[in-house]
Amino acid sequence: MLTRNRRSKKPTIPGVWKLQDAKARFSEVVRRARTEGPQRVTVHDKEAVVVVSAEEFAKGRPEDTRTGADLIPIMQKGRKLGLKLKPFRYYPKVRPPIDFSDQGQ
Repeated sequence: MLTRNRRSKKPTIPGVWKLQDAKARFSEVVRRARTEGPQRVTVHDKEAVVVVSAEEFAKGRPEDTRTGADLIPIMQKGRKLGLKLKPFRYYPKVRPPIDFSDQGQ
């Protein structure tokens, strides 16, 4: 009689989870990310993603993030200084239309 080998329910290395185990025990992965630190999830023994708490994620992001609205006064100031900004344009090559009328013969 063949029997299956039971996989361990616990990760072999602390903070590292196989994808199948992480899916089955997602609540525990999230809880450990909040209490113990980042939890790494592997796919085919290669690190795929890291689950971190919201607080730790916020620490890693810069507070001073620029938006498109910030670009407008900078461009206006550049114009006053004599800078000319040209937008980059891409014009794809277009084939001429094909004449399907009988007049083309």
